[in-house]
Order: sequence, then structure tokens, then C-alpha cells
Amino acid sequence: MGSAEVFKAGSALAGGVARRGETCGALTGAIMAVCSVVGRERLEDREQYGKAMDQAGRVYDRFAEEVGHTLCAEIHKKRFGKVYHLIIPEERTAFHEAGGHSRTGCPQVCGIAARIAAEVLLDIKGK
Repeated sequence: MGSAEVFKAGSALAGGVARRGETCGALTGAIMAVCSVVGRERLEDREQYGKAMDQAGRVYDRFAEEVGHTLCAEIHKKRFGKVYHLIIPEERTAFHEAGGHSRTGCPQVCGIAARIAAEVLLDIKGK
């Protein structure tokens, strides 16, 4: 975790995957972090696949509960009162001006996702 390659690979998760407003990139990253520890190493390993899915489900459910949704566009609505279509440059600018990249915008959502992932990983390590 924390490698330059992983950071680079996650570049387009922002804005709900390539700015399309779909699944929150912070949630996707949190699930990837947890699965880097509990995920399967071989396609045939169904037992480990099941364990990874269980832990990913924990992350997903906690994120949905704490943030209020898992879709980027819906998170916009909850935090800013409207959906910003980040694929459109003017809306991307308006999102930024509305506080999208302020402490209480996406950075806070990313922090929540990171905390949840860390808590799940610590719980796994403790077992």
C-alpha cells in the first residue's frame, strides 16, 4: 500500500470514476486497500474471494452509512444541494467554487473512507 504505482493507477477514480459521478473513488480506493490485504491471489481461490467480498462489504456499508451514499453525484447532492457534472469544465469550476475541494468537501469524504479502511484492516489484523 502507498506505492507510487497504486497512486498512479487510481488517478481517474476521482469524480465518481473519470468524472462521471458514479461510485465514489474514495470508496473504491478504500476497498482496494482492504483487498490488497485480504484479496485472492489466484482466480480459483473462491474461499479467499469470499473473505475479500465480506470485508469489502463491511467497508461499503459503513461508508454508505457515514457519508449518506456511495455515488459521487448523490454525495454532491447531500453535501452541496445539487449534482455537479464534473465532465463539464464549467460545472467542475462551480464545484470547486462551492467547496468541493475544501476541507468539508471531497477531502473529508476521502478521510472518512481512509479511516474506515484502516479500522477494517486493524480489525482483520487483530483476528
